[in-house]
This record gives sequence, C-alpha cells and structure tokens, in this order.
Amino acid sequence: MTKFFGNLHMVLVAGLVLALAVMFGAHADMVTANAVFRWLHLFFGITWIGLLYYFNFVQIPTMPKIPAELKPGVSKHIAPSALFFFRWGAAFTVLTGLIVAYLSGYLVEALSLQEPFKLIGIGMWLALIMAFNVWFVIWPAQQKALGLVEADDATKAAAATRAMMFSRTNTLLSLAMLYAMVNANNG
Repeated sequence: MTKFFGNLHMVLVAGLVLALAVMFGAHADMVTANAVFRWLHLFFGITWIGLLYYFNFVQIPTMPKIPAELKPGVSKHIAPSALFFFRWGAAFTVLTGLIVAYLSGYLVEALSLQEPFKLIGIGMWLALIMAFNVWFVIWPAQQKALGLVEADDATKAAAATRAMMFSRTNTLLSLAMLYAMVNANNG
C-alpha cells in the first residue's frame, strides 16, 4: 500500500477510475458530458484556488521566517512544482468552465453579462482575469524570482514583489468569484 500511495499518478488514476465507477454505476442514465465537465471544472478549480490560498496563506508569510540555508528547499523544489499545478489548474479550470457554459447553452449570455446569467458571467470574467494574471504576470515573475530564468538580484527581488502583488490580487478577486460561481444557480 505504501508503494501505491507513494505514487501520486497511480492514486490519481485510481481516483479517476473510482469516480467514473460512481458516475456510471450510481446513475448512468444521468451522466452527460456536462456532468463530467462540471466535475472536472470543480476538480481543477479546487487545485487552482487551493494552491492560490497555499501560496498566500502559507508560503508567502512563512518564507521570511525560514533560515536562509533552508530556503532553497522551497524555492528550488516545492515552489516550482506547486507553480506547475497552479498554472495548469488555472488553465483547465477556465477551459472546463467555458465548456460547461457552452454545453449548458449560456456561454455568450454569461460573457456578455445578460440576465439571468449575469452573476455566473461576473464569476467567469473574474476567473478569466485571474487566469491571465497567473499565466502572463505571476508565472513570468516567479520564473525570475526563483532563478528559473536568468536575472540579477534586483530583478529577482522586483519580480518576487510583482508576483506577490498579483497573487494577492487574485486572492482578492477569488472571494467574489467564488461567491458568483456558487450562487449563480440560486436565482
């Protein structure tokens, strides 16, 4: 069992098989592409926002307290791995969300903020802004700050501040985005 649970990829494949068994075993007549994409959207969204909150609630506030000799453990190993799942979680959350909106027949209405899809549309626009920040501001800045691309010390420090500010911007936006996503169907 230790070998199995020690391999993240094996656990994810087994989890996928279990989820499909539940989907098709419990109520196969109700399983649609929309249901599968909603489930995927939720999974990727938890991954993305969970890591956003990890960075903002744990890593950023804790790094100044870590002794200098231990910081490379985070900056060279943990952060790059977390940022991989963070940015791809953002991309797949947005992609699956757009697919759900399309399959449900409200994509254009939501993106153009038409009633009764205005609230989900606001959530979608906030998520699009946040995903843009992840890919085009936070990730390029983190590459410099973490030394994944060549940069001098002043550039690294400025990039770390930029990444933090836009990560905090995404944390700020996430609260309204989550409200819109959770309550869009309660009208």
